[in-house]
Amino acid sequence: VAAVRSPSTGIVDSHALMLSLQGDLENAGGMVVLNTPVESMVLTSDATLLIEKDETRLTARAVVNAAGLNAPALASRCQGLDAVHVPRTAWAKGSYFTLTGRAPFSHLIYPVPQAAGLGVHLTLDLGGRARFGPDVQWVDSAQDLEVDAARAPGFYADIRRYWPALPDGALQPGYAGMRPKIHGPGELARDFMIQGPADHGVAGLVNLFGIESPGLTSALAIGQHVRAMLTPDSS
Repeated sequence: VAAVRSPSTGIVDSHALMLSLQGDLENAGGMVVLNTPVESMVLTSDATLLIEKDETRLTARAVVNAAGLNAPALASRCQGLDAVHVPRTAWAKGSYFTLTGRAPFSHLIYPVPQAAGLGVHLTLDLGGRARFGPDVQWVDSAQDLEVDAARAPGFYADIRRYWPALPDGALQPGYAGMRPKIHGPGELARDFMIQGPADHGVAGLVNLFGIESPGLTSALAIGQHVRAMLTPDSS
C-alpha cells in the first residue's frame, strides 16, 4: 500500500567494526581477555568493585556489564545489588533463510514490525547475497541455534507480502541468532535497559540489559551514554 524510503540505510561489516574498536582500546592501553568468566563481584567499603575468578582478584572503580545474553546472570553475581534490579531472561531465537540465486533488489526491505521482532525482512550481505529474517521463536535455551527447515512456509508467506514473485524452492536454511529479551511471550515489549548507580545504588556499576538489535548500530552512542552515567561531570 505504501512504503518509506531511507536512502541512508545500509549495512556494516560487524567483525571489522569490532576489530577496529579492539584496536582503539589496545592503543589506549586497554586489554581484551577472553574465556575468563567472572565468578562474583563484591562492592567494597571504598566504593570499588572486587571482581573474582578462581584465585584472581581485580579491583575496579567502574564495571560495565555488557554481557549480552548473559548480562542478567552476571548482574545476579554482584553482591550488594538488590535482585529486584535484575530482570528475568527470555530467549527469542531468530532464524534466517538465504535466497538461492541473485536477488532482484539493491536495498534493504523492512515490513511492518511484528510482536517481539522487526519482522521477516530482506537484508543483503557484503557480497550482495540476500537473506530473509529473523522470525521470532521462543525457546528454552540460548544454545538452541539450529534453523528448522519446517519454518520455511511461514517465511514464504511473509516474504510474498512484499515480493509476490518469490519462486517456490528459492529459500534454504541459513543461520540463527538469539535475542537477549527481558520480557517473555505475550508480555509488553521492553526497550533497552541501561541501569546505572542512580537506578540501583551500586557505585561504579552499569548494567546493559536487553541490548538486542539495533544495539550494534547504537553501540557508540550507548558507550557515550554509559560514560556520562559513570562520569557525570564529564558532560
